[in-house]
Amino acid sequence: MGIYEELQARGLVKQVTNEPEIREMVNAGKAKFYIGFDCTADSLTAGHFMALTLMKRLQMAGNQPVALIGGGTTMIGDPSGRTDMRKMLTKEDIDHNAECFKRQMERFIDFGEGKAIMLNNADWLLDLNYVDLLREVGACFSVNNMLRAKCYEQRMEKGLSFLEFNYMIMQAYDFYMLNKKYGCKVEMGGDDQWSNILAGADLIRRKKIAESPDGVIPAKDPAFGLTFTLLTTSDGKKMGKTMKGAVWLDPKKTTPYEFYQYWRNIEDGNVERCLGLLTFLPMDEVRRLGALEGAEINKAKEVLAYEITTVSYTHLTLPRIRL
Repeated sequence: MGIYEELQARGLVKQVTNEPEIREMVNAGKAKFYIGFDCTADSLTAGHFMALTLMKRLQMAGNQPVALIGGGTTMIGDPSGRTDMRKMLTKEDIDHNAECFKRQMERFIDFGEGKAIMLNNADWLLDLNYVDLLREVGACFSVNNMLRAKCYEQRMEKGLSFLEFNYMIMQAYDFYMLNKKYGCKVEMGGDDQWSNILAGADLIRRKKIAESPDGVIPAKDPAFGLTFTLLTTSDGKKMGKTMKGAVWLDPKKTTPYEFYQYWRNIEDGNVERCLGLLTFLPMDEVRRLGALEGAEINKAKEVLAYEITTVSYTHLTLPRIRL
């Protein structure tokens, strides 16, 4: 089984463009892919955890992750899946949050020489001239198509600001820049990012055609997209929230004990799914633990909480849990 097939078996792959090409690249360890992280707080959350573990899985298989810090896109705010506009942060707050993200990511991903790459889209987005941007990429976007995009769906109900409307263009431009300057061919993200990812791949395709001497796109598409399953509870809400708020990866905001207890107390029906999505246990073990019933399922929850907590807090030494 290749790494792509393992991702499928774990339930990670939700939607994908050009699956044969992505499968071939990923299984051969030749995929350079990126995931973006808007720095809206001073810590990553449990919601980011799956993206980080996905990057780690693919890196362990020889692929090269690009962690893109959203120092520029955070200035606008992603409207995906929201009914209200995000709070506007100052540039100083965003820069501080970006530094916090960098330190946390380094616990998960190997950013050594020739390994993963960490970039900040503020480096190219904040210096853009608006008129130049419109001339460069504006004609590549259809407003009709943008208005049908799922990422805007909930915001349309209360009113979508022009500021937020531009977010898709900014994210697509990120993919274009990463493809052009760093040879990044795959964008990955949560399932709510599908419209934005498609917009980026389409922008790259259109630019490649425009730049081609004969106006023909290369034989293989130059950019691909893949979304992974979002962590949700049984009622469809995003997982990673408690009565106190978000479950943070910063031990000062969510203690290791609170973090462990969150996963120890998840719904019985989510145990096998979380074991597959979030741990590095073999799938045979995931299925065995997920099949436990009654009081025995609590042992599976303890294994889940242990595995996730030790990955999140690599400096901890916890007693190994065995069944």
